[in-house]
Amino acid sequence: MNSQQRRTLARIFAEPTAADLRWSEIEGLFRALGAEISEGSGSRVRVALMGVRAVFHRPHPSPETKRGAVRAVRDFLMAAGVAPDPE
Repeated sequence: MNSQQRRTLARIFAEPTAADLRWSEIEGLFRALGAEISEGSGSRVRVALMGVRAVFHRPHPSPETKRGAVRAVRDFLMAAGVAPDPE
């Protein structure tokens, strides 16, 4: 993972939940972690990581991901055993 992806991971796990994360940053993090990403119908994105599967919706028309979706991404990452490095 590069520094941008580590920053994105930290922001996903930050409290209060970030409301200005771009979906492209989250998707880049998924790719860096080795997730399999496939397109669903409409704005759906299927993600599989370490045996855990989830379906997310790409935000539109705005590129920012809403807080509830960021929480869903956090839950997905925790279920897959991913957490930010302690500082």
